[in-house]
Amino acid sequence: MKNWLKIALWSFFGLCVVVLVIISQKAQSEKVLEDPVIKVHVNGENEFITSDEALEELRHEGLVWENQTRGELDVEKIEAHLRKISQVKAVKVFSLLGGNWEIDVETRKPIARIYNKFGGSFYLDSEGVTMEVSRRHAARVLVITGDISDRIQSVSVDDIINNDSLKSIRKLDDIYRISRYVCDDPLFRSLIGQIHLKKNGDFVLVPLVGDQKIIFGSAYSDKEVSEKFKKLRIFYKEAMPYAGWDTYKEISLKYEDQIVCKKKETNG
Repeated sequence: MKNWLKIALWSFFGLCVVVLVIISQKAQSEKVLEDPVIKVHVNGENEFITSDEALEELRHEGLVWENQTRGELDVEKIEAHLRKISQVKAVKVFSLLGGNWEIDVETRKPIARIYNKFGGSFYLDSEGVTMEVSRRHAARVLVITGDISDRIQSVSVDDIINNDSLKSIRKLDDIYRISRYVCDDPLFRSLIGQIHLKKNGDFVLVPLVGDQKIIFGSAYSDKEVSEKFKKLRIFYKEAMPYAGWDTYKEISLKYEDQIVCKKKETNG
């Protein structure tokens, strides 16, 4: 009899716990939510989306509204929608106790703005991913122009690198190699403002200081790019201070183990 009573009491206790959990979940589900606290983590110095703009976007898509309850909150849809924004790298939604909740947004870091030969424009980020141009925000990055057929809808840098047939028709991987090196190097980040791709396949660097052109040539590998910039660094540090910034009209890095310079013509 005592065992039966113990079983009955424990069963009743378990049932009470289940009922309390159901009531608590129902109360939480019916809880009206506050506006989310949106934290935007910016990679670098260029902000592409603000917390207010993210909230406006979610309201416009009908994913967030006034007097929305916790039960009506669709975390997966909110994360999926924000990830569709090309400037966004990662999103995480946190549902807290009461009516509070948070959205963490991590943005991409642009390193170059590309103007292709079709009149289109898009950004390339630090991981080789293309980004749309924002209507509200512009990034201060390298400008890439010239005979570029790549578009924002084109395959990524990783796809090109891992596909030999794409390497001969795409230039996005070469652009990425040069842009990433310039972006990561304090000296060249302060010196180089534009890169132009000629029809013969040569990249030309346009400095912010002086009016000379730097014929970079090809950029088929990280090693090639690194070696050419090392030559240019030595030239800038050892030769340019003595020759003067306005002495040369062209500096060529195309040839292995040497730099070929053309001086400006002088009258008289």
